[in-house]
Amino acid sequence: MKKTIIALSAILLASPVIAATTHATDNDVAAAHENANTAKEKLHQAQNQGEEQQLKAKHAAEGKQDDLSSKVSEGSQKAWNTTKEGTEKGWNATKEGAEKGWNKTKEGAASVEKKVSE
Repeated sequence: MKKTIIALSAILLASPVIAATTHATDNDVAAAHENANTAKEKLHQAQNQGEEQQLKAKHAAEGKQDDLSSKVSEGSQKAWNTTKEGTEKGWNATKEGAEKGWNKTKEGAASVEKKVSE
């Protein structure tokens, strides 16, 4: 029983040290999110270009590449893709702004807590 209590005490004492060494900082998390957003944007741009090329190829196969309706359809597809990309960038900026605000709130609360405990 004594050995069990000693082992549990050692684990409990070591856990903050382990957590401190494995916990990423807010800056690390923000950088990772930014890199993920960049990769996601590039992926979606490539997907959108693929869709646009497929539509052009379809119109070419049908012999309608010079038709007004085909040009309008291709322009609409491009405009829609641009809108989606812009919306995604805006949403990402909103999420990052909210995350930064939350991090500042946590920092402020920690500093108040530190002042109260002193």
